[in-house]
Amino acid sequence: MSETALVAFATFFATIGPVDVAALFAALTTRSTAAERRSMAFKGVGIATIILLAFAIFGGAALERLGITLAAMRVAGGILLFLIAVDMVFARASGGITTTEDETDEAKHRQDISVFPLATPLIAGPGTMGSVVMLSAEAGNDMIKLGYVIAALLAVLLICLGALMVSSQLQRIFGVTGLNVLSRVVGVLLAALAVQFVLDGLKGSMII
Repeated sequence: MSETALVAFATFFATIGPVDVAALFAALTTRSTAAERRSMAFKGVGIATIILLAFAIFGGAALERLGITLAAMRVAGGILLFLIAVDMVFARASGGITTTEDETDEAKHRQDISVFPLATPLIAGPGTMGSVVMLSAEAGNDMIKLGYVIAALLAVLLICLGALMVSSQLQRIFGVTGLNVLSRVVGVLLAALAVQFVLDGLKGSMII
């Protein structure tokens, strides 16, 4: 498997956080039936997939139109991912990969949470969108690399769908402490990946 696919998979797994999404999904759907939860899971992942694929396909062209270089995107993306990693390591909620307190309160009063907050911002959040644009822009006109990025994205989304299907069981198995431990481990890996993105961006800009 290409290094591009491994980096993309690790980045998407960290920014989407399938287990964290499943835990919050379980908490927000306690009054829903199994059929309703299944329907919301499919709909939410489907909408998020369309959003993220659009960013993957058109993100590079958008950057070019705006005059944003790949080096600048790497640095900006690395900084954003590092901030997300810090929140993950310290088990803090942030708007980068989860909902804010106000958004969570609003979601509690919704019967169908598939579009908001499941599809966005839980799955297709700012961190994931930025990562998709950065990695697809990095692939450039290399269709094989872009294919690896999209394949990695779809693989993580499938994992996310599977986690949503067994969200109640995951919450019981891991518990709050277990989920936080898992989040911290992934956060450390994401922090290292974020620093590498920044270094690559600085190198590409000829600053170092």
